[in-house]
Amino acid sequence: MFTGVQVYAGSPSQSQENSGLTTTEIDRLVERTMEIFQVPGMAVGIIKDGKVIHAKGYGVREVGKKGKVDEETLFSIASTGKSFTAAALALLVDEGRIKWDDKVIDYIPAFQMHDPWVTREFTVKDLLIHNSGLGLGAGDLMFWPTSSFSRDEIIRNLRHLKPVSSFRTEYAYDNLLYIVAGEVIAAVSGMSYEDFVDRRILKPLGMKHCAANRSRLKGHRNIAEPHVLLDGKLQTTFRLEEVYEHSITAAAGGIQCSIKSILKWHHMHLEKGKLPGGEVFLSKAEQARILTPQTITPVSTNKQGWFGTNFSAYGLGWFLEDMYGVKVAKHSGGLQGMTSLNVMVPDLDLGVVVYTNQQAGYDKHAIVYSILEAYLADTKLDWVSKLHEQQKIRVVDAAKTVPDLEAAPYTPDGDLGRYAGVYKDPWFGDVDIRETGEGLTFTSVRSVRLKGSMAPYKPGIFIVRWEDRSLNADAYVRFTTGYDGNPEGFTMKAISKLTDFSFDFHDLDFKRLQPTANNLKKLEKY
Repeated sequence: MFTGVQVYAGSPSQSQENSGLTTTEIDRLVERTMEIFQVPGMAVGIIKDGKVIHAKGYGVREVGKKGKVDEETLFSIASTGKSFTAAALALLVDEGRIKWDDKVIDYIPAFQMHDPWVTREFTVKDLLIHNSGLGLGAGDLMFWPTSSFSRDEIIRNLRHLKPVSSFRTEYAYDNLLYIVAGEVIAAVSGMSYEDFVDRRILKPLGMKHCAANRSRLKGHRNIAEPHVLLDGKLQTTFRLEEVYEHSITAAAGGIQCSIKSILKWHHMHLEKGKLPGGEVFLSKAEQARILTPQTITPVSTNKQGWFGTNFSAYGLGWFLEDMYGVKVAKHSGGLQGMTSLNVMVPDLDLGVVVYTNQQAGYDKHAIVYSILEAYLADTKLDWVSKLHEQQKIRVVDAAKTVPDLEAAPYTPDGDLGRYAGVYKDPWFGDVDIRETGEGLTFTSVRSVRLKGSMAPYKPGIFIVRWEDRSLNADAYVRFTTGYDGNPEGFTMKAISKLTDFSFDFHDLDFKRLQPTANNLKKLEKY
């Protein structure tokens, strides 16, 4: 571990810049990382001074099969794709068709936040900078882990999400407002978000191995499959949608891309908006705005110690911070079974990309930190071991908070049948709780993967265990009762600290419905 200015030796402020890792060193670093973190496939790309100096695939697209990952293999790049949404809006600003301070309701009249004043004041820029007042990942259950809501439904349901802070006062990462931003692009341009990105961004930049409109990927074979570790065994897992299907979350994280193509994206940004031939793709002013801090974010203690980090912020589709004394723009992304990390160091004209097909956690950071350190510092830490140990500590710490129901079983008083019924949340919809011979079951009507058994935990509290164990998202269900002692509704909360924040169970507030014929008929098919 190192702190303060001691880590800055070799930074761009010095007379001589470090040369980075050799190809052989990168190969060894990646192979070791994949082995330790149990990652089946990975792609790593580096662009420096306008030239691609490394673009290579490692491992396989799917465990147990022969297909190799290469520089053209498509990965689900998840939230790293938010930078495309920001750039798409910037293109429209350059053309004078929209302003950052325009009100969202002027383009999407159905847009409505919980507070009417916030609705009126909400601007296009506000959609991108994570200070809306909503909580972390609020409403993500409308697309995660099953994408069954339409974009129109998501926009209509925003009004039901209650804020946890005042508008524009605190940072809290969100996805839904990027979906709204995509619909603003569609309203202004007259074409879908996906078609706008394909035609106005991917095509001019020559990003042939990248797709926002995923329908053209049907039949494409060079695509990485998502994987998870379940009980220590590597296995493939589900996608939100099939890779060639329409993605509800395209503007928030539904793009498919390869490192060969994404390095062209980095090149444009590092050249301050210019294409390789010198043509202006994005004005220098708007490209600079994208990488300008908009919302302050916390600086972690680890980064203060590791890199001497002094500031952290969110720009437009990019996180911004200082590492080793220089400004860094970055964004990570994660979907079920896949992760990604894009990093740019403008002062070094350096871009680094890592895509993986396993949601291992710190694997991609171990590679990126090693590469950045080789350019920016005179130290040479073993980031693979360091971050693997960090990950193990997180797992152990999270396990301590998970109740052991077998060691301390609880037997509820009274008839379990009194909990059975149909319960409704205003934005998530209906849940059917039924009594079977083995106890209670939980079935979501709109999110088909949220189906499982309910184990008694404490008076009025159950733990729902999802049938799909790869979710890693078991949750508490806490019933509220009326004066007659019968359940009137329930709230939920994720159990493990490792559960993805998009399982925003804590934002749900279910009320029991009367067992009418219509309600029962609606649930018959589930």
